[in-house]
Amino acid sequence: MKTDIPFLDLKAAHAELRDELRSAFERVLDSGRYILGGEVERFEEEFAEYCAARYCVGVGNGLDALHLILRAYGIGAGDEVIVPSNTYIATWLAVSHAGATPVAVEPDERTYNLDPRRVEAAITERTKAVIAVHLYGQPADMDAIRAIAARHRVKVIEDAAQAHGARYKGRRTGSLADAAGFSFYPGKNLGALGDGGAVTTSDADLAERVRMLRNYGSRVTYHHEAAGFNSRLDELQAAFLRVKLSRLEDWSERRRHLAAAYLDELDGTGLGLPFVPQWASPVWHLFVVRTGARESLRSRLAARGIGTLVHYPVPPHLQPAYAHLNMGPGTLPVSEALHREVMSLPLAAHVDMAALRRVTLAVKEGLAGIAADAGRPHPS
Repeated sequence: MKTDIPFLDLKAAHAELRDELRSAFERVLDSGRYILGGEVERFEEEFAEYCAARYCVGVGNGLDALHLILRAYGIGAGDEVIVPSNTYIATWLAVSHAGATPVAVEPDERTYNLDPRRVEAAITERTKAVIAVHLYGQPADMDAIRAIAARHRVKVIEDAAQAHGARYKGRRTGSLADAAGFSFYPGKNLGALGDGGAVTTSDADLAERVRMLRNYGSRVTYHHEAAGFNSRLDELQAAFLRVKLSRLEDWSERRRHLAAAYLDELDGTGLGLPFVPQWASPVWHLFVVRTGARESLRSRLAARGIGTLVHYPVPPHLQPAYAHLNMGPGTLPVSEALHREVMSLPLAAHVDMAALRRVTLAVKEGLAGIAADAGRPHPS
């Protein structure tokens, strides 16, 4: 089946930057320095400044960013880390790879982000950190989460993998907690042409320890202080990211414009639409709607050549990877309901308004068809 409006078209973004990306490639090629060279150093400086953090440490990917933060804080076996029940599994895996236990907390049903009211009830004497995910590009309620964490003397870590440039009460993600982990997977708002990640923090000791751990536990070549890892942001990817970082604010503004159009066009359709608190300025990594007729609607949109995705079909606690936690169906009902009903519509900086209006028309007609098949009236 032909897809006229794909869910994501990375070629469109790269076509806009083709000459700059080629120049970046040639700059790295001609440098003769391909691991932890000048491009990584400059990107770390530029991204730290962008996030209003003192330090940035480039690493191999977003999972490693979170994992290395936990390791650098000495969090491991016997410790607990609070994680959202409604997130991509990488958030949980970072905790598991550090040797600690993920403790799931349900989301706020309006924002789908970690619910601060539930966080405090989940804290025990073994809790060492809370990971707050800025899901779909919208920041979590960080002041409320940090206040709870401060009372219990636990660290707060941002999982900002989907939220490059999002703002919370005017402050950018990456500077809202003790540390933050970013992913530069190609589909992210700031995406490389391969894998990549970064840690941002204003904690000098943490930044230095992450730098050491990412490079085999070494600060001085062939001298190893810890059993570290090989998780270094690639020099070529750093060069590409520097090009894209210069466009990120413009691209984020395009996404906001499209999201506003979606919210306006789909108001009154009966879909569950994103809720944005007054203090949040999302970057709309994803535009996620909610419906009990998800698969039928996705099928109808596919028949019209419109691509959609589900983020995510199975919550972490129901994945085989976490069967040992014995958290069967019904354990986390809010998250489970979301994972049954959410779907993501096409939204990217290079989607034009004409395509968006085709999507919204198809959604409205699809919902009307579903209602007619069920023999009930549909909102006009």
